[in-house]
Amino acid sequence: MMNNQLNGQISLAPGTLITGKWNNNQYEIKSLLGNGANGTVYLASGKNGNVALKLSKDSTNITNEVNVLKKITQVQDTFLGPSFIDVDDYVDSVSRECYYFYVMEYVNGVSLPKFIERNGIEWSSIFIIQVLSLLDKLHHKGYIFGDLKTDNLLVTKEPNRIQWIDFGGVTQIGRAVKEFTEFFDRGYWGLGTRKAEISYDLFAVTMIFIHLHCKKQFLKNGQGIKQIEQVIDQTQALTPYKEFLMRGLKGEYVSANAMKQALLMYEQKINATKKKNKAQQATAAQNNSVNQTRQSKQQNQAANQSRHSKKHNQAANQTTQSKNQNQMPNQSTQSRSANSVYVKKKKKRSHWFETSTILLLMGLAYVLYFYYQL
Repeated sequence: MMNNQLNGQISLAPGTLITGKWNNNQYEIKSLLGNGANGTVYLASGKNGNVALKLSKDSTNITNEVNVLKKITQVQDTFLGPSFIDVDDYVDSVSRECYYFYVMEYVNGVSLPKFIERNGIEWSSIFIIQVLSLLDKLHHKGYIFGDLKTDNLLVTKEPNRIQWIDFGGVTQIGRAVKEFTEFFDRGYWGLGTRKAEISYDLFAVTMIFIHLHCKKQFLKNGQGIKQIEQVIDQTQALTPYKEFLMRGLKGEYVSANAMKQALLMYEQKINATKKKNKAQQATAAQNNSVNQTRQSKQQNQAANQSRHSKKHNQAANQTTQSKNQNQMPNQSTQSRSANSVYVKKKKKRSHWFETSTILLLMGLAYVLYFYYQL
């Protein structure tokens, strides 16, 4: 939720022509880009192509933003924001109401959350490091960004680079922050004041990092930093960064560069841990493969032994059966032979008995013959 110090949205239909009262430059409205606490931003076309045009009913806000934009884009060898192009007044031809506007370079890109959604969360640290580099330059110029949030960050195409798009919250260090978004505001969480300090921006950076990983904004429940810590503990992708994030929430970083160096150090540790885990997983997978190969060989050997034993038993059984079959005829032959001998013996005994009987009868007949001769 945004700070409610709004001047009201200025609604303009596509095709509306905005002609500057003093410089006489003309711009055609194409589409709405967004609303801020100090005005409305449109995509418009000018004589040199597409531009971003911001209108407001408050001339002071426009003047302050233009002054800041001119100053911060003059940092040597660093492009902190869109180039300033034009500033003027606009009088509506129908209502005769006067508006104040300025024109800056249009940044063609995609919002940071959408880019992360499409390309992966691993990009988050890369862009946070870029944001911290830009903030370090801005802080050295004597300003903080103030209303730093994901909606004010675009990722340009080829190369992918972070770009700020709304400087309405930029505030000179030491003054009060007037434009802010609650979720990214330390005052909302009871973790500091809304005084323009370096730590105010670094708190917002911390909440941006959390927001990118959680993919949602959550309302406070009165527990302050404990609630945010619970969210970190419950988000697996955030737990490796817990110490880094808690320091940002507590305002312990003295500069944007110090926070950037801390994040780089954590990234090195996390990447080293990931590589170690991958190596261990690869070793475990290799060991599993070796074990599976061994088990497979053992199973094959056992199967071969089983088949060999089975064949051996079958052969043994066949041999036994053959022997039994061979023994059966021998036994039959022996039996027949025994029977033959028994018959022969029986016949022989019968023949001897017959012979003996005949001889006895012949002897008796001879005796009787001699008896009757006497």
